[in-house]
Amino acid sequence: MTEGPGSSQSMKKTIGHRGVDPTGETTYKKTTSSALKGAIQLGIAHTVGSLSQKAERDVLMQDFYVVESIFFPSEGSNLTPAHHHGDFRFKTYAPIAFRYFRELFGIRPDDYLYSLCNDPLIELSNPGASGSIFYVTSDDEFIIKTVQHKEAEFLQKLLPGYFMNLNQNKRTLLPKFYGLYCVQAGGKNIRIVAMNNLLPRSVPMHLKYDLKGSTCKRRASPKEREKSVPTYKDLDFIQDMPEGIQLEPDNYNALSKTIQRDCLLLQSFKIMDYSLLVGIHNSDQASRERGAVTPDHRRPQAQKALYSTAMEAIQGEAKGKGTLETEDQWGGIPARNCKGERILVYIGIIDILQSYRFIKKIEHSWKALVHDGDTVSVHRPGFYAERFQRFMCSTVFKKTRVQLGRPDLLPQTDPLAGSSSEFPATNLPNSSPGSTGMTSSSPPQRYLHTSSLS
Repeated sequence: MTEGPGSSQSMKKTIGHRGVDPTGETTYKKTTSSALKGAIQLGIAHTVGSLSQKAERDVLMQDFYVVESIFFPSEGSNLTPAHHHGDFRFKTYAPIAFRYFRELFGIRPDDYLYSLCNDPLIELSNPGASGSIFYVTSDDEFIIKTVQHKEAEFLQKLLPGYFMNLNQNKRTLLPKFYGLYCVQAGGKNIRIVAMNNLLPRSVPMHLKYDLKGSTCKRRASPKEREKSVPTYKDLDFIQDMPEGIQLEPDNYNALSKTIQRDCLLLQSFKIMDYSLLVGIHNSDQASRERGAVTPDHRRPQAQKALYSTAMEAIQGEAKGKGTLETEDQWGGIPARNCKGERILVYIGIIDILQSYRFIKKIEHSWKALVHDGDTVSVHRPGFYAERFQRFMCSTVFKKTRVQLGRPDLLPQTDPLAGSSSEFPATNLPNSSPGSTGMTSSSPPQRYLHTSSLS
């Protein structure tokens, strides 16, 4: 499992535990990405298979604290297959509880197994500054992310409350955790979580933001801007979209209620420093670019998991408490930008495994000495939740001003689609570009050409 020649002296660069060896392959705690992916798939295949042999039952309190462990020698054993990686041990945390979570979201064991283990995991090339490694399944359904020991420990403590919240409300923007695992190799513990994928690769994102509601140094760095798909921040959003993202009134109200409910839960667990990840697909720009670049005509696959798209997460509020009936596989929330262009918005709350511990209190104290204490991103949970909600519901998302007699419709198919029969219609009721109160001056635009997106 160890990377061999990729010792600490020969690493080209390291961010946290993530590095790159002389061959150019990503490493994590000196384990190559290919070896880690192989161990993850072998381990999950075994644990899901063995779990299917156990009778289904109600989740008990002790189930949240169970840890199962299996050793995978390279030569194989009576329980495990032979493999070409080094020896490793695979741990599964709270398997019964996570099985319940997956069932709650309609994920069948064979679908979970097929998504994670049938095809090689795809490493995301733009992982950010956290030092984590991200993998996505080939069907775009799940994300595998490495997490630090404290984050994994906090998730374990969070599980009973997480369980109660999901029972009460499946429609949420909070991360949906489907499994917590640990690969032990070379004397190191590599902890990973399986979770929902917010940004499908088959839908090109023209803009991406990580928003906290803070303005203290919340601007993308020059290095970040050089990336093919930069992740911009709060000050960038304020500059780019002074009019915010315009939502149809019902969707705005539903989204606001969802954010309010999620923030209340996060505050109750003293969770903070989370972000709202916002991906924007510009339908009008995609239409203009269609003749200049080769579009991605892959149809977004139907999600295996229920309530997994941004539209589903809020539609329970928008359309009552009945069963969601939608055939829109694009899953984004229809909206308009400040230029009146039609966009689809993909959102979710990320990075919730941060509690307001002593180190965060110290970090806020010294930042507040230099900056206005109310603008720094690290703040006490109650204030953080209030500021986050206020920023999202007043600066980022705004209610479209309806102009009677001017109903505009979103296209019946996304401009990337090849035929009108492939995608159903999505309506934007009674809104118009002229009704948003926009100024004539256009802010700087950061839209990327879709040819640069993978």
